[in-house]
Amino acid sequence: MGETAPDVGADATAGATGPGTGGPSVVEQVLAPAAAVSTFLNRRALVRVTRVVPRTLHFVGSTLWRDKGSESLPAPHLTLGLAAQVAIDEALLAVAMAPNRFPLPGDYGRVAGELADAEAMFTAEGWVDDPATYHRTPPPLSDGDLATSRGWALGQTYDRVTWESGFAPRDGEPGSERWMGFGANAAATAAVLRHTDPARPWVIAVHGFCMGFPFMDFPGLHAGRIHHDLGMNVALPVLPLHGSRRVTRISGEPFLSFELMNAVHGLTQAVWDLRRLIGWIRSQGATSISLFGVSLGGYTVALLAGIEPGLDGVVAGIPVADFPGLFHQHSPRHIRVRAIEHRIMGGTAENVYRVVSPLCFEPLVPPDRRYIFAGYGDRLATPDQARRLAEHWGGPEVSWYAGNHVGYLLSRQVTEFVMASLAEAGGAEPPLAEAV
Repeated sequence: MGETAPDVGADATAGATGPGTGGPSVVEQVLAPAAAVSTFLNRRALVRVTRVVPRTLHFVGSTLWRDKGSESLPAPHLTLGLAAQVAIDEALLAVAMAPNRFPLPGDYGRVAGELADAEAMFTAEGWVDDPATYHRTPPPLSDGDLATSRGWALGQTYDRVTWESGFAPRDGEPGSERWMGFGANAAATAAVLRHTDPARPWVIAVHGFCMGFPFMDFPGLHAGRIHHDLGMNVALPVLPLHGSRRVTRISGEPFLSFELMNAVHGLTQAVWDLRRLIGWIRSQGATSISLFGVSLGGYTVALLAGIEPGLDGVVAGIPVADFPGLFHQHSPRHIRVRAIEHRIMGGTAENVYRVVSPLCFEPLVPPDRRYIFAGYGDRLATPDQARRLAEHWGGPEVSWYAGNHVGYLLSRQVTEFVMASLAEAGGAEPPLAEAV
């Protein structure tokens, strides 16, 4: 165990390849998110922001015209606050879709070639028809494989465990050389909040896109409340290319980009790393293990729930369920057209992504231990994404809140839903919570 030290951001440099590497200063870590956002803001991005008003008005108009909602997607009660949250999401989309982030003309042919080669390989190997066979069982993770240190964030002391991921795409998989060139991604890591007695329920809480730092993940995943109020141990792993594993200034940036094979390898490695972490948690005497994720983390835990047996519950918050569909929806029209012309969308990407799609795996978690929450006004991971996951899961309990993508953080309804769901899945009783 090392000395307790403030940890408000990444604790490894972008080029690190293993545990124990020194990181940027505290000031640099605190200012990193603001600096990253500023890189998005240029004159052309601000032009796109002018589209926020008409797009928000379109949402308001379509909501007003709806007399009632369906059983799977109830109509929201329109308020000024909901409209304001929708406008915030639309502004974020406008900034994220700035022209300086558009693919270059030469990118279409190269990406199309990678996807076509992947589709041919995945089909020949039988992975498109049976996606579960694509995922290999990772080696066990023992205490001896871990480097452990102490950290502090937002008044909370925690353990940080780090280990060599050991993941590599199979030989010949398109995009594998690029993926393995991300050196900092080789070191998997997680923040751990645990009690002194080992026989406790555990929650693995998985962050969203652009997150992966304790000062963001702790409040974004209700880690303190789960740990203290429910008496559970909490592990907060860092997804590939995020946080201390990032390779650009923006956490996770290459994970979700026009390099579509990156997300395939990223999600596969995420499942690999989490399965190793689950094995280690079981060796610690866990009485139960549940999953909780938001946004990209919601997608990840939904996928993992169809691969790893023996889990006790899964809470998918503001989840994405279909990345090719979401890319198609959010891309500007001229990019969609060119992607279809190059056979990127419309079959090829959809077939390749079957190996990492939660909609292609039957959940192994008991039906009454599957939970979803989603926002009516979410313009990033749209409500239809949550609806499709809910249908695939056989109609689990869904908590719909009147807000945008991150509006769940302001919703008492969602907080109570998450706490109640995790308590039910993990068997947490009030006396246990009171004893902490």
